[in-house]
Amino acid sequence: MNDEIYAPYEQPPDPDSYRVSVLLVDDQPIIAEAVRRFLADEEDIEFHYCQDPARAIKMASEIRPTLILQDLVMPEIDGLTLVRYFRANPSTRIVPIIVLSSKEEPKVKSEAFAMGANDYLVKLPDKIELVARIRYHSRAYVNQIQRDEAFRALKKLSVTDPLTNIANRRYFHEFLEREWQRGLRNKTPLGVIICDIDFFKLYNDSYGHQQGDICLKSVASALKKALLRPGDLVARYGGEEFVAVLPETDEEGTVNVAERMNSNVEALGLSHEASKVADHVTISVGAVSAIPASDFSADLMVSAADKALYIAKENGRNRVVRGDLKKKPAS
Repeated sequence: MNDEIYAPYEQPPDPDSYRVSVLLVDDQPIIAEAVRRFLADEEDIEFHYCQDPARAIKMASEIRPTLILQDLVMPEIDGLTLVRYFRANPSTRIVPIIVLSSKEEPKVKSEAFAMGANDYLVKLPDKIELVARIRYHSRAYVNQIQRDEAFRALKKLSVTDPLTNIANRRYFHEFLEREWQRGLRNKTPLGVIICDIDFFKLYNDSYGHQQGDICLKSVASALKKALLRPGDLVARYGGEEFVAVLPETDEEGTVNVAERMNSNVEALGLSHEASKVADHVTISVGAVSAIPASDFSADLMVSAADKALYIAKENGRNRVVRGDLKKKPAS
């Protein structure tokens, strides 16, 4: 599926069991040794040291620290510039940064916060204070990750069909409108497919609703496998009806995907003795493609695909029919 909502994400760390990981960026080994000794007795805190600020971004991306300790005065790269680099890098964008300075300077402190630093300490601080601040900022960071992941999960649930685990009707309409507008701007074709499980009511009557749910899940999976690009979308439209949106896909490409959907469902070999078209589960499919234009709407494409689906059913089912898109002013 398209969209970051459907991208896989890692389980966020448990704030009560995560391990604090500190990356110190400082060109003075004597400072690194002092900090290492401060943290030596803290069993849940990992310590990493980078002497070369030019390597700091790469190292941070590799070890994924929960906090960065960083000197403000270093050769080659100004400390404030490095803070800005950390904030510009996706992997360190929200990682807490405590800057270390040789003295208390309100102007420098203000600039550090403006660049994105979370805290400011005159080095070297008291051990108890340093450890407390490391723990505080690390826990805040992990809690933020959890909130972000929880929001993404909630968003995913709100646009996902709970039975088939593909997009729901609401997200289909959002996605279709977005891709319609993109096609309108770029003058690129857009494909829409609507398909329906043949004689699904008879299937439920024969095998029961529990088996019917299993059938819906299997068909959804088969349809999803027919989409070969991450930018394509398949959704459950309602009941036994499914839809797909294919950005930048012309008529031939749309029909090819529709044919692949039909073949994938047949290949499932799900028994359907009550069907009037085959002894296994099949689908009827309507497919249409057009370059979005101002004189017709995305809804018209859906209507055209739906009419093609109707013709597929009238002509014997278990087949793909190309939609005939007749342009008319959008209502």
